[in-house]
Amino acid sequence: MKKFTLSKPAKDRYITYGMLAVIALVVQLYITYGDASRSFKGLLVPTCVYILAAIALNLVVGISGELSLGQAGFMCIGAYVGSTFSVMTEELIASSALRFPLALLLGGMVAAVFGFLIGIPVLRLRGDYLAIVTLAFGEIIKSVFNNIYLSTDKNGLFFSIGVESKANHEFDAATQVDYIKGAMGISGTPRDSTFLICMVVIFIAMFVMLNFIDSKQGRAVMASRDNRIAAEAMGVNVTRAKMTAFVMSAFFAGVAGVLYSHNLNTLQASTFNYNLSIQILVFVVLGGMTKMRSVMIATIILYVLPEALRGFNLSNYRMLIYAIALIAMMLINNSAAIKRVREFLRAKFARNKNVGGEV
Repeated sequence: MKKFTLSKPAKDRYITYGMLAVIALVVQLYITYGDASRSFKGLLVPTCVYILAAIALNLVVGISGELSLGQAGFMCIGAYVGSTFSVMTEELIASSALRFPLALLLGGMVAAVFGFLIGIPVLRLRGDYLAIVTLAFGEIIKSVFNNIYLSTDKNGLFFSIGVESKANHEFDAATQVDYIKGAMGISGTPRDSTFLICMVVIFIAMFVMLNFIDSKQGRAVMASRDNRIAAEAMGVNVTRAKMTAFVMSAFFAGVAGVLYSHNLNTLQASTFNYNLSIQILVFVVLGGMTKMRSVMIATIILYVLPEALRGFNLSNYRMLIYAIALIAMMLINNSAAIKRVREFLRAKFARNKNVGGEV
């Protein structure tokens, strides 16, 4: 009887799922029974948000081979849509167990719709042109949300872009409620994001994305990344394949934005700037862009390290140490010697595992 063996992609998936489960269990046990500091607890949800945003971006940058700088824009869309929904329905849907998942889905779906609309012209571009257009999209989205006003009174709902339009509108002061206040953003969003909820969302996202990568459509995306002309010659619709990955990335970026907004007292559009997109791109690039779990590990290290160094007497050298860590990770990921060591250890492990032969 042949010994049952898993394929390499399946093994990688199970290793990733196991790693997520172990991280969630260890951290939750430390929070529950350990002496977790307030600063440690405060890092958990933002770290999860960045992990989700980074693995979503890796679908475009690593799997599709396109350079996108619009991740912060999709996060901004998801954050504002999710927060507005939660604030406006907090009394109507009292249970956060129902309201929060709906906010996650709504924020992700609206971001995905914008991803589709932006992807129609953008994915026909290549290289630097695509990066410039997605960067412009992110800045436009930030500027638009920075000037949106949404209020209600006894006369109904009032929506405007620009403070002048709101100033010219007559409100009933007794019943006026402001939901989105321009540059002041949104206040009073329910603090529904928790570490366990974020880990469940990451697990679902990882499951969907890894299965997509190993699917026929995912292989078409990678084929078009490796050789666009050859993929088109074999009948692959390159634009549709890349569009699928782009929309999926936008959806999970929107979900990450909802998680982020439900961890803050006040949400402002200025948070989702160019620097945020670059930061997420750094996580992806230094993670190697090969496997989702390597991007996840890089995100944890690079986001937590500067914050962890605050607790030591290294305030003058914190960013220097961070820069050295960036350079070290870049060298390790691109070192031919390190790659040969990895291949040697992988081959040796495989030989030792198969010493017994088939049963």
